[in-house]
Order: sequence, then structure tokens, then C-alpha cells
Amino acid sequence: MSERRIAVVSAGLSNPSSTRMLADRLAAETAKALHEQDIDVKVDVIELRDLAHDITDNLLTGFAPPALETAINTVVSADALIAVTPIFSTSYSGLFKSFIDVLDPDALTGKPVLIGANAGTPRHSLAIDYAIRPLFAYLHAEAVSTGVFAASSDWGGAGDEVAPLAKRIEKGAKELAEAIVRRGAAEVVDPYDPATYLGEGRSFGHLLGGLAGE
Repeated sequence: MSERRIAVVSAGLSNPSSTRMLADRLAAETAKALHEQDIDVKVDVIELRDLAHDITDNLLTGFAPPALETAINTVVSADALIAVTPIFSTSYSGLFKSFIDVLDPDALTGKPVLIGANAGTPRHSLAIDYAIRPLFAYLHAEAVSTGVFAASSDWGGAGDEVAPLAKRIEKGAKELAEAIVRRGAAEVVDPYDPATYLGEGRSFGHLLGGLAGE
């Protein structure tokens, strides 16, 4: 059985939060869809509220503290990303955007992404398509067509009866699982391997020889 790794970024501010609940359900449903295709799954959840100070420090100094660096590496090296943010003032939260800003602009190129968002009212459901999706398009990530929005009513008995939250989660998760399978496993790059920055088949000897005019 092959294995895939999914990074889950939750930008909820409270603990517990509906943002984290949505993130956990999206991850669980995606893992279920992959297991059905005999693919094992490792899920790494990143709570941005725990990294808020580190993210601010990185924006001010340009250097990531160890915990933030670990989170960044987890996202960059994952086979796919589930990104969930609360909606504030009709768009993603500042904490969510700040985390995206500390990533290398090319870090998410080609990476399958499932977008999730939550807010108090269904009126903000379009924020996924007019605010969050363009952000990932700019980063050349491959966001699946279904974004999953959850209003407060979706967690109770007064949710959307035509397209219940559970059905939307299932649809988005299946699309992400299909995208993961199509893309194949992410290549693990060793940053200390000379081939990473010198080119395949080359070593420091080639570099020194070139500098010496050989």
C-alpha cells in the first residue's frame, strides 16, 4: 500500500473552533476516499493560532523560528493541502493570509488544494470563489473545483437541506483524493544533496574543478 501525506492548515482563532472542526472532517473524508483506493494517508494538522507570534516575527525579520519552519516544510513537502479559514470582512482572515505570505511564492506550484471556509452566515459563502480561490490560483496551486463553506447553521439542524454540509465535504474530499492520485507521490528533495543545486550527477568535485579551470 502506497502512502500520501496531507497537510491541513486551520486558521481558526478560538479553541475549539468550527474552522478546526471543518478541517478535521475534510481530512477524514479525504483519507477515507484514498483508503478506498488502497492508499495509506498521513495527516499533519497545523493550527495557525499557535504560530501567530512566529508568523509575525518572520514577516518582520525574514527568518522563521523553528516551529514555523517545521510547519512551512510540512506544507511544502506534502502531497496535498487542505486549507481552511474563517471569513472576516468578506474575505480570508489576516492570520491565514500572513501564513501564505511567509511561504515561498513557488512552494505550492502544482499542489492539489481543497479550500474550506466558515462564517456565521451563508451570505459569505461566495468568499471562497472571489477571495480565496484567486489567491491559490496566483500561487499556481491546483485547487479542486469544489470549495466547502460552512455557516453556523450547518452545524445544527437548520443547515442547507438541498446540499447538506456532509455531502459537500464528501464531494470536495473525493475531488482532492482524485487529484492526489493523478499527481502521484511528491518527490522528497534532500536540501543537502549536491544534486539539488549543482545538477544531477554533479558533485562538489565538479564545482571545484570548474573553478580551477579544469
